[in-house]
Amino acid sequence: MAKKMLPLSKVYGLLEPGPVLLLTTAKDEQTNVMTMSWQTMLEFDPPTLACVISEQSYTFDLLTDTLECVLNIPTVALAEQVVGCGNCSGRTTDKFMAFSLTAVAASRVRAPLIDECYASIECKVIDTSMVDVYNLFVLEGRKAWIDPSISDPRTLHHRGKGAFMVAGETIKLPSRKK
Repeated sequence: MAKKMLPLSKVYGLLEPGPVLLLTTAKDEQTNVMTMSWQTMLEFDPPTLACVISEQSYTFDLLTDTLECVLNIPTVALAEQVVGCGNCSGRTTDKFMAFSLTAVAASRVRAPLIDECYASIECKVIDTSMVDVYNLFVLEGRKAWIDPSISDPRTLHHRGKGAFMVAGETIKLPSRKK
């Protein structure tokens, strides 16, 4: 096999961290939706995650103030809304209204779930020690919701520069048991 050099600016497309999410926040009467693809699992139980959010975003301000959010996992059916939410600011746009998304009250946080999403994870920020340097928030899942009618979700995965991959078939392989 003859490999060729790949520019470092394209490595992101090789290592995408997981499905694109719609992160919701709420403060007072303001709710917001942000498209996010920079997250990773840190621990299984309780589910602990890390996510990077630009300090220039409205979500950064809301999350810093409230220390809670919901990670909503859309399927490919919401691809246009996902991209639309990522291409405008919640400072000037009510994204729930603009993209026909339905806010549903969460049980552990003020931020809403998105009804159209396959799954939602209510989260609290548990560590902000890397926010100043990396804009990295550590979250702990407090309650999770899933649509049981979807057995094999086709989620979106960002490959960079407007390219997305859609999760396909699920395969089972031997794995060690915990």
